[in-house]
Amino acid sequence: MENVTVFILLGLSENRHIEVLCFVLFLVCYIAIWVGNVLVMISITFTQLTEQPMYFFLNSLSLSDLCYTSTVTPKLLTDLLAEEKIISYNNCMTQLFVLHFLGAIEIFILTAMAFDRYVAICRPLHYTTIMSRQRCNEILAVCFTGGFLHSASQSLLITFLSFCDYNEIDHYFCDVYPLLKLACSDTYRIDLFVIVDSGLIALVTFVILMISYILILHTIRVYPAESRSKALSTCSYHVTIVVLFFVPVLFVYIRPNITLPEDKVFALFYTIIAPMFNPLIYTLRNTEMKNAMKKIWYHRIPLQRNQVF
Repeated sequence: MENVTVFILLGLSENRHIEVLCFVLFLVCYIAIWVGNVLVMISITFTQLTEQPMYFFLNSLSLSDLCYTSTVTPKLLTDLLAEEKIISYNNCMTQLFVLHFLGAIEIFILTAMAFDRYVAICRPLHYTTIMSRQRCNEILAVCFTGGFLHSASQSLLITFLSFCDYNEIDHYFCDVYPLLKLACSDTYRIDLFVIVDSGLIALVTFVILMISYILILHTIRVYPAESRSKALSTCSYHVTIVVLFFVPVLFVYIRPNITLPEDKVFALFYTIIAPMFNPLIYTLRNTEMKNAMKKIWYHRIPLQRNQVF
């Protein structure tokens, strides 16, 4: 049984001025995450884009982003202004489970989106059959199931560990490696399991994604210039998101149980930066998304106002 009932989060910095600056910066980021992802979800849900598999998955990705970053960011913002950054044992375990659950879902959804682009570009004649709505629902169900199995296995193993006197977590949220570092029981097997469960899964998924994009590039080389440019533009969005999310994840989880000061900086990329840039990357250069937003926000809203007055 654990003796520790609360953990102390050391946070991002011990400098008060830096913490205040980080609070302002991350508050702006968190607001941008909510505004951007909610706009994307509304624009997709209330237009015909929701019938297209790519936007069906993008809608799910936006919802996942909101829930994922909300697992960490509100607590981070509160702690940046607090004298003592304390989290209870139960809340720490809950945060660990939810964070890895939603993080794994995000990884699998990004993979599903890459598969969708591969089918659309490399097997266009079979696209509607392969990426039917039933198939999309099945893929999403697999994403959720995979996320639950990944998170439940890791969280369950962590709950069996004993935490004795030292309870300071050198991070701004509860994660596997910082908790393993505090454990006063043997963690060798759990260390190996985490590398396989988190690190190798992320690495294998990343390799699969890169292979899919290589196949796409190989296929579109014979396309007309206009079609090739559109396909490249669409895939470039996905590649940007994949790099923003996967590279930091691989840096943190693909090695043995070693915590580095850089881990907290890299963690900001997949907990705050990537969820913030997702809606920007998928909308700023995406004509269909921009047209959908104009249809929702510039036509329907004025119409509703006219009906009211």
